[in-house]
Amino acid sequence: MTALLTRPRPGMGDGSGADAAPPSDREAALLGTPMPADRMRALWVTLVITTIGGVLRLWNLGHPTDGGSPVFDEKHYVPQAWQMLRNGGYEDNYGYELVVHPPLAKQLTAIGEWLFGYNGWGWRFTAAIAGTIIILLVIRIARRLTRSTLLGAVAGILVICDGVLHLQSRMGMLDIFQAAFVVAAFGCVLVDRDQVRERLAVAVREGWVAETPFGPRLGFRWWRFGAGVLLGLATAIKWSGMYWVLAFGLLTIAFDVAARRAAGVARPWMGMLRRDLAPAVWSIGIISVLVYLSTWWAWLASETATDRHYAEINGDDSFGFLPAPLQNLLLYTFNVLDFHSSLSTPQGDPHPWESKPWTWPMGLRPMLYYHDAGGDVGGCGQSDCVQATMLIGTPAMWWLALPVLGWGLWRMIFRADWRYAAVLVGYGAGLLPWFVNLDRQMYFFYATPMAPFLVLGLTLVLGHLLGRAKAGFERRGTGLLVVALYTGLVVANFVWLWPILVGDSITPDRWNAELWLPSWR
Repeated sequence: MTALLTRPRPGMGDGSGADAAPPSDREAALLGTPMPADRMRALWVTLVITTIGGVLRLWNLGHPTDGGSPVFDEKHYVPQAWQMLRNGGYEDNYGYELVVHPPLAKQLTAIGEWLFGYNGWGWRFTAAIAGTIIILLVIRIARRLTRSTLLGAVAGILVICDGVLHLQSRMGMLDIFQAAFVVAAFGCVLVDRDQVRERLAVAVREGWVAETPFGPRLGFRWWRFGAGVLLGLATAIKWSGMYWVLAFGLLTIAFDVAARRAAGVARPWMGMLRRDLAPAVWSIGIISVLVYLSTWWAWLASETATDRHYAEINGDDSFGFLPAPLQNLLLYTFNVLDFHSSLSTPQGDPHPWESKPWTWPMGLRPMLYYHDAGGDVGGCGQSDCVQATMLIGTPAMWWLALPVLGWGLWRMIFRADWRYAAVLVGYGAGLLPWFVNLDRQMYFFYATPMAPFLVLGLTLVLGHLLGRAKAGFERRGTGLLVVALYTGLVVANFVWLWPILVGDSITPDRWNAELWLPSWR
């Protein structure tokens, strides 16, 4: 770690015992609570829980289909992914010109179609892999936030048992891929935070942190660079990824200011502006844009992709100063942006499953993806059966969203708890921007990237209930009981919802029993 600083440090590694000296108060404040020492146990916990989640995501993945064809919005993206597989990475169906999202998620879907063919397994396989990766990421992120392998494991179980993440991992749609890239970027931001504080702790220990009022330079920050790459990929799934580009960029800046202040830098804000801002703009902002543009490689290299020659076809020379491929891409982008901005709810004729963002935190308006009922269904032990899949957040978690958000805000404002602040930034970037244009058609599946941050917020709260490891036996035992009971409640709730998350055949009475609220119908 010390080799990454931008100034040589004499005396390090010379046998003088400097590394073994007890940390100063300032150094201890920078480093905070160390990561748990049980690295091998944590690895096994992560692998076992992730494997269990992966099996559940892949279980009977090819069901249901609409007579062998995609269901719900799979009908848009699955054929486009098949076009990409045929064409080498781009869509070209002008008679079906509803290509309104960047290409990356459909290219990833095409990998599964290449492996398994044009069937449910093929168009859902990579989504299931993305959903499984989210389990692994949340376990590791929760462990880093809480410094507890136990709480990391609890977070993994909560992710497995969330209905939104489970069903979105079993659909040939876009949002689960964006959630995976956003969560991975969030993990990179957290590791970068810890690395920055470790580097500053070295400067504090050696006594040269205050040689300038702005503090030391921190060297190249690979984890922040990785966050920029991942955020570019998230934006290449859906343009809403840009919300996290801005949110995580501001978060890293806030972390840098806090770290310089904790290190005793005389002018931490000016130090951030002089030392950290430009590299942050490069790593989070510019890199994400370049990565986003790179995902259009197949479209740019083609001659027959949808709207590849938009300027020539429409006689539009608005950006004639640009090279022709980039000019066409920019005009195509504005055309798609017009589609999104004009996608409003028709007066008096709303989409039956449309919802507004204030309903998302508690999942008050879930979505019916598939429904088949009648005597032809069978399999439930009665003459009439129901098979359905509904996008629904596990109520044992989602109905606690508002208390968790309120507690997190209190901890952030009055206790300066950076962990809640980070989780709220990730959650808010997925929710708040949608309040800007409430006339637009919106749906609950837009909340998919919010779900991992809800799990992380719940895990932080469970950490408070659990208590410190050094707490008394009775306090710790009571905390373990509460955490175990709540986790069991979530698992039981998930088991109850299982039939309508995977399309199992159930009786009409059981189907009605699954619909707890009038707004679920």
